[in-house]
Amino acid sequence: MSPIRSTTIAALASVVLAGTLTGCQFGTDDSTASPIVIAADLELSGAAAPVGKAYQRALELKVDQLNSSGALNGREIKLKVKDNRSDASESLRNIGDFSNDSQVSAIIMGGCNECAIGAVRTINEKKIPTIALATSSAVSNPVADRRYVFKLGPNAADSASALATELSRKGVRKAALLHSDDDYGREGLIALQRELDKADIKLPNKASVKVTDTDVSQQVRSLTSRRPQALIIWTPPEQATLAATASKQAGFTGSLYLDAGAAGDLFLGESAKATERATLIFTQTMAIDDVIATTPAKASRRQWFQDYTARFGGYNGASSFAADAVQLIADAQSRAGGPADKVNRDGIRDVLETSQLDGLSGPIRMTPDNHSGLMPQALTTLVARNGRWRLAG
Repeated sequence: MSPIRSTTIAALASVVLAGTLTGCQFGTDDSTASPIVIAADLELSGAAAPVGKAYQRALELKVDQLNSSGALNGREIKLKVKDNRSDASESLRNIGDFSNDSQVSAIIMGGCNECAIGAVRTINEKKIPTIALATSSAVSNPVADRRYVFKLGPNAADSASALATELSRKGVRKAALLHSDDDYGREGLIALQRELDKADIKLPNKASVKVTDTDVSQQVRSLTSRRPQALIIWTPPEQATLAATASKQAGFTGSLYLDAGAAGDLFLGESAKATERATLIFTQTMAIDDVIATTPAKASRRQWFQDYTARFGGYNGASSFAADAVQLIADAQSRAGGPADKVNRDGIRDVLETSQLDGLSGPIRMTPDNHSGLMPQALTTLVARNGRWRLAG
């Protein structure tokens, strides 16, 4: 990259950072006010630990950036993190502890669908605004029963629509599906079947895997033995890697397509050969270094990508959702009003419900009727080339 372009991007990023943080500006110096405490319930051990740790890194980086930006006028964000061990019961205990802590303004939950759904009742009873990074629509729907629960991350219906469009564009007429046997996987099966029917693409063969399975080769061999043109993988990232490797070992010569929930690390490591030319539906941030920063939002996403990779030596696609959750809460805290030394949870909830943010993940819009904020336009098509994800085209 040329020095001129680097300087331009940095300047644009500074502009968009300032713009993003405008909502966090307080009228006077609040250096004596209490900190903004954000609690995080994450999968730091157990089956989902890789994604949970990516969320933790993103949360810590975003909090550091906000605290050092000066936009909080002397206040700072403090992060309280607990490991739920990828277990819904442990997660519920964490949510109970956080909600009973009067200093906690809001909670961010990780990618565990079962954890987020299982905590809905407690969250509503305790009236603590919570943003979940899980994928199932049941996390935030029905809204009437989830007034304090919000969701970031791809929606199954949007991902299925994008996949069907891409399959149709590539002339695929027959596909097979491997999906996780959980709420999001079953939701994906229904959504994908609906979209493929519209596109006149047959899906005669389907198989499911438990989210805890560490061997998916039998299901993959069964699906690929029917010689579909494409194998769609709708599982968490670790299982998607296993499935891609198993398809390669089975001699599958068709195309691989991954839903947004399968996104993991930017660099594909040992699975590079198995995933070469695979297609992934995900947000542009995963390959933002392929994008010229022509808008402040793109400059901000590119700067985030560079900051994350500089600190951690790689990039995980899920990181932007965690960072956007912190930004939404920080903005909501500043707009909620009330004394600076007291937590206004109801005010934060009310602001979150009408939040609009051109976030690191893409456009985010919350409404009283829709608590799942990521817009369909945030999703794009990526292709694995030479061991990493790139923009298709």
